[in-house]
Amino acid sequence: MIEVLAVDTTTLGDRSYLAHDGDVALVVDPQRDMDRLTGLAAERGLRITHVAETHMHNDYVTGGLALSRAAGASYLVNAADPVGFDRTAVRDGDSLAVGATMQFNPALTAGERVYIETLLAGLDAWPAYYAHMGPANIAGPGGPDLSPPRRADAAEVGRRIEAGEWVVDLRDRVAFASGFVPGSFSFPLDGSFATYLGWAIPWGTPVTLLGETPAQVGQAQRELVRIGIDRPAAAATGQPQDWGGGRPLASMRLAKFGDLAAAITASRRGGGDLVVLDVRRRLEWEESHIAGAAHIPFNELPGRLDEIPPGQVWVHCHSGYRSMVAASMLAARGRSVTSIDDEFDNAGTAGVRLTRR
Repeated sequence: MIEVLAVDTTTLGDRSYLAHDGDVALVVDPQRDMDRLTGLAAERGLRITHVAETHMHNDYVTGGLALSRAAGASYLVNAADPVGFDRTAVRDGDSLAVGATMQFNPALTAGERVYIETLLAGLDAWPAYYAHMGPANIAGPGGPDLSPPRRADAAEVGRRIEAGEWVVDLRDRVAFASGFVPGSFSFPLDGSFATYLGWAIPWGTPVTLLGETPAQVGQAQRELVRIGIDRPAAAATGQPQDWGGGRPLASMRLAKFGDLAAAITASRRGGGDLVVLDVRRRLEWEESHIAGAAHIPFNELPGRLDEIPPGQVWVHCHSGYRSMVAASMLAARGRSVTSIDDEFDNAGTAGVRLTRR
């Protein structure tokens, strides 16, 4: 009997698989932090004999080559991929026995046209880091280095911000809003951290991680190596008072859509300069959006900050994660900003006027 075990990487919307017959195992599409899979195999007393790539992923750096070498396993890769390493080339129609029992996939029975049409219908913008994953995988990435980064003191944190590098605060959005180092960006670990950071950062920009604990920094490292950001430039742990070196901290307001509705009404009566900024994706905006809001998709925001009209900016997304990141970017530019920490589904009932498709 074949058992298929899934290993989810929810922050990337990805899943790896370990299929086994109780003795030998096949790993499919392993993430780069392969210890989750080797640990699973060890728990069950399995030998990993084959590692398969369904494609040279554009959405993360693979752990396939490193895992196959560590396990002494055959690495199954499409023969048409011009990879820079030895592998077992597979082609359409090939069959391969792994263990004593024959792994059938009913998903492969869908017709090509139906599959492609279904897939394309749901596509929107994709994270910018995807463009770097294919070349990295074809070249043959090694195993990750998850050793602790070099420690940065407050002076170094300040220098890196002044130099235009990314200093990333890993704390939750409430903690960040209550006090943060001016110029730092909020990327909490309680959401799709690596996806959104990899989407927004100019590729190759040095990253310094600020976490309350070494465990937070370690978790961030693990997520970042999955998309090819291998080593942080530096890291610091503790509290923002430690990272700021005695300099004044910044703060921002978190609000709900009911607060926004009241602010819009007050602005209309008083002729204020309130700006509502929607940073959701295009398909989300087209489905429904706040009447009169400005729209800049999150992935385009770093290059379009100068387009945001003057005034007090209230920024929102679907659930609050992207709006917090966007608000921190605006705050770093000296803008007065409020982040909506609320579900967009609550906007209409809170009294905000929506325009629907």
